[in-house]
Amino acid sequence: MDTSIGMNQAETKAGTTHSISQQSFFGHPAGLSTLFFTEMWERMSYYGMRALLVLFMTLSLLDGGLGLTVASATAIYGLYTGAVYFMGLPGGWIADRLIGGQRAVWYGGIIITCGHILLAIPSDSTFFIGLLFVVVGTGLLKPNIGALVGQLYGTNDERRDAGYTLYYMGINIGSIIGYLVCGWLQVNMGYHWAFGAAAIGMGAGLIQFRLTHIKLEGEGTAPSQPLTRNGRRTSYLGLGAAVAAMALLTYLVLDGQIIINPVLLAQYVALTIAAVFVAYYVSMYLFAKLDSEEKKSLGALFLVCLASIFFWAGFEQAGSSLNLFARDYTDRIIGDFELPTAWFQSANSFFIVILSPFFAALWINLSKRLINPSYGIKCALGLVIMALGFIVMFFAAQVAASGMQAAPYWLVATYFLHTVGELCLSPVALSAVSKLSPKRFAGQMMGVFTLTYSIGNVVAGLIAGNFDSENIQQMPSLYMQIALTTIGAGLVILFFAVFTNSWEKLIKQQDPEAEPASA
Repeated sequence: MDTSIGMNQAETKAGTTHSISQQSFFGHPAGLSTLFFTEMWERMSYYGMRALLVLFMTLSLLDGGLGLTVASATAIYGLYTGAVYFMGLPGGWIADRLIGGQRAVWYGGIIITCGHILLAIPSDSTFFIGLLFVVVGTGLLKPNIGALVGQLYGTNDERRDAGYTLYYMGINIGSIIGYLVCGWLQVNMGYHWAFGAAAIGMGAGLIQFRLTHIKLEGEGTAPSQPLTRNGRRTSYLGLGAAVAAMALLTYLVLDGQIIINPVLLAQYVALTIAAVFVAYYVSMYLFAKLDSEEKKSLGALFLVCLASIFFWAGFEQAGSSLNLFARDYTDRIIGDFELPTAWFQSANSFFIVILSPFFAALWINLSKRLINPSYGIKCALGLVIMALGFIVMFFAAQVAASGMQAAPYWLVATYFLHTVGELCLSPVALSAVSKLSPKRFAGQMMGVFTLTYSIGNVVAGLIAGNFDSENIQQMPSLYMQIALTTIGAGLVILFFAVFTNSWEKLIKQQDPEAEPASA
């Protein structure tokens, strides 16, 4: 559901200690409650609004939407979600070098709130400006609030993993609230009321953060690696120039002086980010003076990165093609009540909450029995399980192609399989980055891994653009193509993971602090 960018970055400060006796929030530091509820409300606003984007953009002008084609709307959706992850890179840098984590969370939340307010205004211009605000604000808030969670704990505090589990629960509770509230408002009051509710949610998170930030006990108030005075001046000038350039470009586009093809732009962006990812990886491998074991670890990690790209390209159909299928081809009537389209996406969050404890126990029990598959094998398994969800959609699309409305359980089954796949891949992939990255490049490699989310999301938007609501007969074959491509990628990764399995075991044996891959 949510991969929590930055969760493993800069989690502790050297020498930071906290009293184990401080048990103000379910046995954890009091500051965890501040971050828990701030993130809960931010995710409520993000997912509640995100669930409606494609629906609103493809809605006809007469009905109050933007009247965009499916290809354009899903391309914009992919660019938006991909940019949210990409902006976490500069967002983390700004906090570490300029303003500190707390200010990054605060200012990011303000920018997000302004973005949702702009989305609530019934205007095409303010809609796209609002999306830009949400992208920038989320880039500031998301990576740094995850890092602040880790900073609440001392280096050897055994409560850390449990603390992140609580934090992750806050993410999913917030997303459930967002789907339910914004989905209901969209049906009963209109899209802009739903966007306004997202603004209220983020506003509530900001108020809560401001009133309780003292519980953080000063963590994140200052940058961890501050620049010199000249460095700060140069950085602020650069940031100001970037904002001015973005404002000018936005004005020219909205004024019609520059015409942008969303599909073509998404293609170029996907290729550009992929090129950056490959170039960085190759340069790290060739020029970073790595020893043979570190090169092997990067090779094993590369399989995880590939799995992540393919996974999110499929998983993120939730907000695009699957969302449109729920609206147009699913029987949403239960008695006298019509299920809001956005509510189907909440199934993922419900399944995450229910299944997470089971999977945590599963990996631990397998490890105790000395059955501990490699990172690559686990990720390949998650990829294949997620692909099975699209085989379910193949049969659901056949029902729709026959002229009938598909039963809602088809989508619920798909989201169940996608959630199982996510729990096999997402936390394991984050653990792989922290364990397999060369220690002196751990932070950089987490940033590079974040690019896989961006690539996957942009590609997901391009894939969804192939679904033509006027040609329902082609839909079953399109879902089957996604399934077969993803299964094929999973099998290829599984094949190579058999060879890299011995590399991972050697790395873990050399690391006395290495933990099972179930972190």
